[in-house]
Amino acid sequence: LTSDDAGADGRPDGVRQASPKKSGEPPRGYLDAASAQPLRASARDALAAALDQGWADPARRYHDARRARLLLDAARESVAARLGARPDEVSFTASGTQAVHLAVAGLARGRARAGDVVVASAVEHSSVLHAGRAAGRLTTVPVDGLGRVDMSAFAAAVAGDGVALAALQSANHEVGTRQPTAAAAEAAREHGVPLLVDAAQSLGREAVEAGWSVLTAHAPVWGGPGGVGVLAVRTGVRWRSPSPDDPAEGRRVPGPVAVPLVVAAAAALEEAEAEREAEGERLRALVDRLRSRVPELVPDAVVLGDPVDRLPHVVTFSFLYVDGESLLDGLDREGFAASSGSSCVADALEPSHVLAAMGALTQGNLRVSLPAGVHEDDVERFLAVLPRVVADVRATLGAEDL
Repeated sequence: LTSDDAGADGRPDGVRQASPKKSGEPPRGYLDAASAQPLRASARDALAAALDQGWADPARRYHDARRARLLLDAARESVAARLGARPDEVSFTASGTQAVHLAVAGLARGRARAGDVVVASAVEHSSVLHAGRAAGRLTTVPVDGLGRVDMSAFAAAVAGDGVALAALQSANHEVGTRQPTAAAAEAAREHGVPLLVDAAQSLGREAVEAGWSVLTAHAPVWGGPGGVGVLAVRTGVRWRSPSPDDPAEGRRVPGPVAVPLVVAAAAALEEAEAEREAEGERLRALVDRLRSRVPELVPDAVVLGDPVDRLPHVVTFSFLYVDGESLLDGLDREGFAASSGSSCVADALEPSHVLAAMGALTQGNLRVSLPAGVHEDDVERFLAVLPRVVADVRATLGAEDL
């Protein structure tokens, strides 16, 4: 992202193009922020400085190492403050996926005497569901047609015998629907069950609700660099490392962290939090425009997810008589990056377990997620392009007259 001042294209906080546009190519529009955002200006600057100042091993005692340690400690304090956590409760991982795997496996190991049942909503990120199956007996709780967990069923599940842990995302990664994490935390606490909250989509976009036992997040989603995730474990929670003993990162994460990347991630989160309210309001208005205009412009289009109680930047559409892969390819040729089907396994273009759990169409889906600084013109251009791309796909499939 550019700095707070207008960039070369006149966009305030505008998204930089990854590479110069070749003659005759459409301008690029990046609409897949739920996967990753372009690196923020603050992160870019912090990374450059930390590469010079924080390259040494922070576990050593000489001058260069102590300087790296100071940078790492400052980054940890900054992230912890935004989670409402203590610095010693926060560890950095190589990704949000690694953070989730360690969170689930560590809770399962720490709570082995309580049982081996892992309770999770049916729409959790695939990393949570896969880790839950690996750790024990996974019990999935149903959701409604908007993608929100059935709290009565969730409360009943955590009250069952042999429950080691429960997991509930802060907001859904595919349709943006917020989840009732505070209510889930209360239900879990009544039965002594720790709650894992996957905050990958909401951190930097929404305030973190209290009540979690373990929290995970993924830096690229808030505009930080790849290679950084967050694992936060509350003091007193029964969590035991599933890895061989290692002194790094509070003995929670094997191996040392990349200090420059962590420093950049913390700087990006600070920037995201500083603009959260104003930018969230702006993006919400743009998504509202997409939610209302796409069904008007494209026949047989359905908007998925909660229209109100949702993340400000995510919207998903379902199109009848459309192949998801062809839709993505058509949008890419028009200069737009978006996602289709399951955001967890987009490369395989497998049917989305999230949409299946909601009872929605699992093919011909399109998720649009707006990055910070996206320009209004990009949204208008997308609205102009989408009907033609959908019509072309339907024509190719022989479904234009259905």
